[in-house]
Amino acid sequence: MTDRHLTAQHLAAAPPAVFGNAELIHLLNRTTFGVSRSDINALSGKNLNQVVATLFTQPAVPAPPVNGYNDANYTDANVPAGTTWVNAPYTDGTANSRRLASFKAWWMGLMINQNSSILEKMVLFWHNHFATQTSTVDDARFVYKHNALLRQYALGNFKDFVKQITLDPAMLKYLNGYVNVKSAPDENYGRELQELFTVGKGPNSKYTEDDVKAAAKVLTGYTINTTLISSSFDATRHDATNKTFSAFYGNTVITGKTGANGSTELDDLINMIFKNNEVALFICRKLYRYFVYYNIDAATEANVIVPLADIFRKNNYEIKPVLQALFTSDYFYADAAKGCVIKDPVNLVAGMMREFNVTLPGDADYVNQYYMLTYLQTIASNIGQSIGDPPNVSGWPAYYQVPEYHELWINSDTLPKRNQFTDTLIGNGYTRNGKKLVIDTVAYTASLPTPADPNLLITDMLAQLYQVTVSQETIDFLKGILLSGQISDHYWTDAWNALKANPTDAANLKVITTRLQTLYKYIMDLPEYQLS
Repeated sequence: MTDRHLTAQHLAAAPPAVFGNAELIHLLNRTTFGVSRSDINALSGKNLNQVVATLFTQPAVPAPPVNGYNDANYTDANVPAGTTWVNAPYTDGTANSRRLASFKAWWMGLMINQNSSILEKMVLFWHNHFATQTSTVDDARFVYKHNALLRQYALGNFKDFVKQITLDPAMLKYLNGYVNVKSAPDENYGRELQELFTVGKGPNSKYTEDDVKAAAKVLTGYTINTTLISSSFDATRHDATNKTFSAFYGNTVITGKTGANGSTELDDLINMIFKNNEVALFICRKLYRYFVYYNIDAATEANVIVPLADIFRKNNYEIKPVLQALFTSDYFYADAAKGCVIKDPVNLVAGMMREFNVTLPGDADYVNQYYMLTYLQTIASNIGQSIGDPPNVSGWPAYYQVPEYHELWINSDTLPKRNQFTDTLIGNGYTRNGKKLVIDTVAYTASLPTPADPNLLITDMLAQLYQVTVSQETIDFLKGILLSGQISDHYWTDAWNALKANPTDAANLKVITTRLQTLYKYIMDLPEYQLS
């Protein structure tokens, strides 16, 4: 994968020699949560550019989360049941806590119910990049507004994105921007703006402590309004002196401004930062690690990252052209790039729901729908990834910590919990208030192209559920589960055809269901299912 000598021109003009179902599934697996049968069926036969164009289609803005949390012990007096709380007054800690749980359930639902778009994967990417924690922001309305901002700019202009993140009430709260005043400049956001959000910590990112201090002074004066759920600029709190930066930024001097004009210093700061080539290199490295592989050696840096960064800069920091180059280049589809990373917990949970088309309660039954989504969000949290609450401002270590990266998702605690979750959903399921989350193994099998043929059935299911090739010994074992120890393929074929002819035959349905549950449980307990 790293021996391909790509230039910026090649990245845009060298698609893979073949784009068939295997390549489609790999692309979907990296750009959506799991690979659903509906996406495979809808996109199979389309060429690469058509599929990528579909992935870049911006979905409609989703309806906001609602109050499904009233119960015998608590009623949110400001938010009637079934209506949204995102613009309601902040009342007390109990309401806020329940609204935050509502937000997390809602977000999990968007990932599970996504269409054929990369948006949800990008929202999670940017949530990790511009990391905030609900526990610190401590206002569900700000948290929701922050997520809406991630959605708005996820595929837009990164430079504009950085400015809006800087002014975002949740970020101002999280990194102390709202208490950054001329009499006591707070360096928190000024540091992370450079170290984590723009130029990064690469070998050539030579910004200085004085640059951090100067940036902090530029950023003085911003406040948050909990009534309006917004931010604003207060000139009386702003440092209007000149700010001098280091040679890394060309010894730039940002002229201090008074009154309302003080807010324009933010534009000067962002313009100065984005003149530095390190911004494009840093972001392209993060995108490569998220969508391709964590290891960036010297050849990958020179032949992939540098050309991608060139595309980023030449397109005025628009995000789409970089991703388009990434997904239409042959190295993305190299065998070494497939199944080479461990699924993050959200991808495991949301992906499994989508792969098997597990049914959730509908919007009208919002109470039980949110209960179920909270269960799924809690599972992801218990195995290492609580959406809304990465461990710190750097995000989840599995995305950046050398040398382990994605291997950090798996340990002696999380792997058994992963298997317990998939075992539960493939078996008796999760039940709450008479509603059940469970994988319908018969329905899923029926959705495959040739379910009556045990050989093709195994081939098709593995093509969707695994991103790596398994041994013939494993395939033979899986087939043995379907045949229940018999030799002839007809033992499965006859049973399946009989079920299709008479779906009410309880005895045959039990036989078929038992075999399929054993089969899928085994498939999901193998290490290969943990790979993306």
